[in-house]
Amino acid sequence: MQLAPIALFTYNRLWHTRQTMEALQKNELAAESELYVFSDGPRSEADREKVRSVREYLNSASGFKKVTVIERDRNLGLAGSIIAGVTETVGRYGRIIVLEDDMVTSPYFLRYMNEALDYYKDEEKVISIHGYIYPVKTKLPDTFFLRGADCWGWATWKRGWDLFEANGQKLLAELKENKLETNFDLHGAYDYTKMLKDQINGENDSWAIRWRASAFIHNKLYLQAGRSLIHNIGNDNSGTHGGASKIFDSKLTLERVSVKKIPLEESALAVRAIEKYMKSSKQSFITRALKRYCGK
Repeated sequence: MQLAPIALFTYNRLWHTRQTMEALQKNELAAESELYVFSDGPRSEADREKVRSVREYLNSASGFKKVTVIERDRNLGLAGSIIAGVTETVGRYGRIIVLEDDMVTSPYFLRYMNEALDYYKDEEKVISIHGYIYPVKTKLPDTFFLRGADCWGWATWKRGWDLFEANGQKLLAELKENKLETNFDLHGAYDYTKMLKDQINGENDSWAIRWRASAFIHNKLYLQAGRSLIHNIGNDNSGTHGGASKIFDSKLTLERVSVKKIPLEESALAVRAIEKYMKSSKQSFITRALKRYCGK
């Protein structure tokens, strides 16, 4: 099995970065994997010491086949940092696993990602792999497909990332032209179209809404784990794009998620479960929280 490089994106949160790294070090396959850490430059003088502390910790990290820390001289912002880092890495290796500095992984996260990347490497319909699942009440299969792409603990190939369109205005025009807004918005469960419009208008700087839209327009699927391999510890009001909430807290699975042959189609069961979760949670923070989801 060809192991994909791991790209970890960090900024100025030492505690979160440490939790993320320590969980990743405990993963099966960590010792055989190469880790590339993209450390964004400080936005202001007030952040400079925090960024320095994170870099000092990262430069002493071990537990992987190789650790390379890329220290940016200037602040690219979350979207700029991820777009540049993913493009650089996937262009070199052909595949990539992506994490941010507030994502605690299951010990089987890397195994799932690498097995899925290998299994679907030649399947053009599948654009990416995803490890986080909302805390829905419906029992879901071990793996299933959804249309589009997502952003908490994910992986892709160069052929997938090549479809990423940075121009939000172009994406919006294509959604409208193909009458995709209703499906894109999960039948009214969440207004992703408005999120894209906000990105166009400079009200957010989300790379993730553009990644989702790029994949959705091309009618691509992503493989989703039915049990969460990711626990996001960043919804504690500590991040640049953060907010305080437990609405996204999913129980982290400590069991292996097997990758096997399943129908190459979107799961109607999973779509209904996610739509129900979104609609029932709207009054309890989800509307504001999702605007910050993956830098949204």
